[in-house]
Amino acid sequence: MAMIEGLTHLGMGKLDDGRTLLPRVLPGEEVNVDQDGTVRIVTPSVDRVSPPCRHFKTCGGCAMQHASDDFVADWKQEIVRKAIAAQGLNTVFRDIATSPAQSRRRAKFAGQRTKKGVMLGFYAKGTDTIIAVPDCQLITPGLHDARAALEALIMFAASRKSHVSFTVTETSVGPDISVETEKELTSQLRMDLAVFAQKHGVSRLVWQDEVIVTMNPPAQDFGGVSAVPPAGAFLQATKHGEAVLRDAVIEITQGAKSIVDLFAGSGTFALPLSKTAEIHAVEGEADMIAALDRGWREGKNLKRVTSETRDLFRRPLEPDELRKFDAAVIDPPRAGADAQIATLAASDVKVIAMVSCNPVTFARDAKMLVAHGFTLNWVQVVDQFRWSPHVEVVASFTRK
Repeated sequence: MAMIEGLTHLGMGKLDDGRTLLPRVLPGEEVNVDQDGTVRIVTPSVDRVSPPCRHFKTCGGCAMQHASDDFVADWKQEIVRKAIAAQGLNTVFRDIATSPAQSRRRAKFAGQRTKKGVMLGFYAKGTDTIIAVPDCQLITPGLHDARAALEALIMFAASRKSHVSFTVTETSVGPDISVETEKELTSQLRMDLAVFAQKHGVSRLVWQDEVIVTMNPPAQDFGGVSAVPPAGAFLQATKHGEAVLRDAVIEITQGAKSIVDLFAGSGTFALPLSKTAEIHAVEGEADMIAALDRGWREGKNLKRVTSETRDLFRRPLEPDELRKFDAAVIDPPRAGADAQIATLAASDVKVIAMVSCNPVTFARDAKMLVAHGFTLNWVQVVDQFRWSPHVEVVASFTRK
């Protein structure tokens, strides 16, 4: 019998031998590990609960359904707290905001043809075995409703020997579906897919980056301003999480007349911020900037939004370019944005709202800002990826 000493940032339990990592265990639990690797809980933690999803043991999508909501919230807060402390920083933590069950509006499904028909689901962890998940507790009812269309689409896109992947986003006008497949797109298949999209109420169907048909533009609402992101473009995982992040960014930049939005995407923050301030949006992907610009031009009662396609890793905005802005919003990828953070630190910008999906690179970038006179006023952890190890952060920085 052995004791679980704690959890890694990925949710793996650390055995008291200092070497072994076990899944789906909790700190303080006594366990037996059979020779085949099966873990048996001898003394369960008071924080252990029955998983809300019947697919938890076989599906590879969730890691923490065996733990209470309070435990997961505290654990995720602590992940961020430790990352910040490791950089010698300290700050105020606001209450964590956790998206509810059945709120993920985008999912990546796998599919294959079988002897009896088709199989649609997610991969079992660490394998290429597809597990059917008809009762997944993560995705929205709208994505559940799209399952019938995806199962029909497998017959077009997959063979008995190859799998197919579908990235599906919920919209108000039907599912937005992108297909990744080895199957060649022929003229006949193109016509069949157009008929399929109409029959199943698909808003947009994309086949290997080629738009086959757009029945209705799959617009997303960004704080009251509509835009149509490119197929597969970055989108916050849940509407709830997006709203929490947006409200925090609006609060941090309140009163600013001119704001630069760095890594602006399709306008998640730039478009709602344009209700009260002039915005300069910068993003490395031209099609996302085009979507943002179109959303602004079609919006009503918005202040001026200028936009720029620019690789902020290779060519960050320099201090002289940042001089005209009262505030900055920055939402970089997981790698962080050390080059852009360095120029922000050297600029005259006084207010920064930083959003991050990686506590480690967030803390690294925060340390640079603090070293250049910024105060890290507060941090809020946003858990859009319920029951997973992933963590989102939004933070307020100001300097005199």
